[in-house]
Amino acid sequence: MRLPRLFAPALLTGLLFGFGTAPASAQTGDVVFLAGPKDHGWPGRHEYEKDLRALAWSLEHATNLDDVTTRVYVGEAPRDLSVYEDAAVIVINSSSDRTERETHPLFPPAPETDYHGYDEETTAFLDGLDSLIAEKNIGVVVLHYATWVENWRAREAYMDWLGGMWVQIGSKNPTDTWTMTPQNTGHPINYGVRPWTYRDEVFCRFFLPDDPRRTDLLLGTPAEHPVGPQIASWAYQRDDGGRGFVMGGVDFHDNMRSVDDYRRFLLNGIVWAAGMDVPDGGVQAPALPPDETAEAD
Repeated sequence: MRLPRLFAPALLTGLLFGFGTAPASAQTGDVVFLAGPKDHGWPGRHEYEKDLRALAWSLEHATNLDDVTTRVYVGEAPRDLSVYEDAAVIVINSSSDRTERETHPLFPPAPETDYHGYDEETTAFLDGLDSLIAEKNIGVVVLHYATWVENWRAREAYMDWLGGMWVQIGSKNPTDTWTMTPQNTGHPINYGVRPWTYRDEVFCRFFLPDDPRRTDLLLGTPAEHPVGPQIASWAYQRDDGGRGFVMGGVDFHDNMRSVDDYRRFLLNGIVWAAGMDVPDGGVQAPALPPDETAEAD
């Protein structure tokens, strides 16, 4: 894997590279969703599979998108690299790698490693995936708890793909009533997105080095928690032409159904990271069906 750019200088910070000026290779949207299993939390929270199936259904039924296909994998990610050959974007929503009791699709539990690398088989898979992502400009989207990784090899990947990550002690994840205010409203991910207020656990206070390739997208303000206003989401334009998108929220599953701007924001982010054009006004998707339909294969 390429070395992380942990301390990239803030060169030409006025240039908004994240606004999609760099070309991406995908002309159609083959979206690969990697969902962690339901490994902790009350029903309705950390519903990784339900959330991703809801987003997959919304993309496939959007009225202003064409040629979008979706595939949802639950648990450990397939290690056959052919699974990702035609992907325009990989979307990850899961737990972190911090404990043996929880599952991150790509990264084995850090306590089972030396925290600096992986076994030979895992290393070969991650090296191959990393090369494929760079070669084919595959976008990477990481949501919520999956932004937290402990193994340093995983951190290298995140810094390359996303330009930032959640770290213990310094970062926070308050559950509160949050007001989300779009920043850099000309960015395609914010098309058609208005401020919204909802209850969520929001991973925030990320490790975010100054980097002109990053565009901050949401300023989240909790009603009560003293952490104060925080960057809750950003877009990242990689040097290889691929794109990254991070959203620190995505906990309470009911928000997918009840908060239109929130769901549109996530859909826009996936479409942008896939290298596709976000429609004017944002992705328009019908109301979600009952959960059992949204979760069907």
